[in-house]
Amino acid sequence: MDLLFNSAWAAAEAPPSAGFGPLIMLALFFVVFYFLLIRPQQKRAKEHATMVSAVSVGEEVVTAGGLLGKVTDVRDDYLSLEIASGTVVKIQKNTIARMLPKGTLKNA
Repeated sequence: MDLLFNSAWAAAEAPPSAGFGPLIMLALFFVVFYFLLIRPQQKRAKEHATMVSAVSVGEEVVTAGGLLGKVTDVRDDYLSLEIASGTVVKIQKNTIARMLPKGTLKNA
């Protein structure tokens, strides 16, 4: 019987505390996650918003869908894009992927 009671007392003892180790590791993980993923994405989003707000008539752009064209009209959220001679489409401003140097459409 003594064996049974001794093991029961041993099981009731509190386990040693882990301390701040897991908390520090969690904080370190969040810091690395922030600098490798969150911060660069915020920077790219800010650059894209700046580019979209700077679009003006006559710019040559590429949309996210792959259309190349020249901007003919700019509104608040939309713009008109001439993709071929006499063919104008309306697109949302935020679908612009990047701006091209002048004269790129003649070479494409």
